Amino acid sequence: MKLQITHETTYRYDAPILGLVQSLRLTPSVFEGQRVADWTVTVDGGHRGSAFRDGAGDWIESWSVRGPVSEVTVSIHGRIETRDTAGVLRGHRETINPLAYLRDTPLSAPDAALRDLAAGVAGEDALDLSHRLSAEISDAILYRPGVTESRTTAAEALALGEGVCQDHTHALIALARARGLPARYVSGYLHSNIDGAPHDAAHAWAEIHTGSLGWVGFDAANRCCPDDRYVRLGSGYDAADAAPIVGRTVGQGAERLDIRVAVEEMDQ
Repeated sequence: MKLQITHETTYRYDAPILGLVQSLRLTPSVFEGQRVADWTVTVDGGHRGSAFRDGAGDWIESWSVRGPVSEVTVSIHGRIETRDTAGVLRGHRETINPLAYLRDTPLSAPDAALRDLAAGVAGEDALDLSHRLSAEISDAILYRPGVTESRTTAAEALALGEGVCQDHTHALIALARARGLPARYVSGYLHSNIDGAPHDAAHAWAEIHTGSLGWVGFDAANRCCPDDRYVRLGSGYDAADAAPIVGRTVGQGAERLDIRVAVEEMDQ
């Protein structure tokens, strides 16, 4: 599938700030499931600093903006060709040992209810178990925007029984780690017309390490593995660690955030 992506994140401040620095994880991953035709990341009034590929295989670049400024926009414009690999992350180069992703974080730590849910699931092998754990979360947490926030934990989402893709992902990661399977949070984009209406958006899903097959993606929010509708950007222990944009400002102005994402299928 050939996709064109436009993603703009605008920060507005009620009083001018003196400046900001940002770390951006906004460039698509390099693996067999996607090939970038062109990709541009810009920051209005910004100066690009160092860039590198980290141990997880993600491309990270730093930007800085000197103030005073009252508005800053981070823009992504790109074209990418994707291919369905049945969720398997083939050809992705990274150096971090998968066992590192057994570490819990405040957002993804399992409580007693999550551990009980994980313990009650049986699978023939790691891959089968991962599919069954994902199905459990799909059934346990109803997709409903607006009922959770960025700081909602996996345990809180399960107790509430509602949430968005971030909540599904944190809860699935918690179940997988409780069963001894390394799991991580993935950020990216999704193009979908499942019910006849567009659902183009920034998206998140989990990857679980299944042994010899390696990392496999599971999108519990949509009851599937990532296919050619998905664009993978980067990963981390949880949503905070995998955030596409992390930054610090100098100044006292209150911040307002506006995000616009469009994922369009191009003519083949």
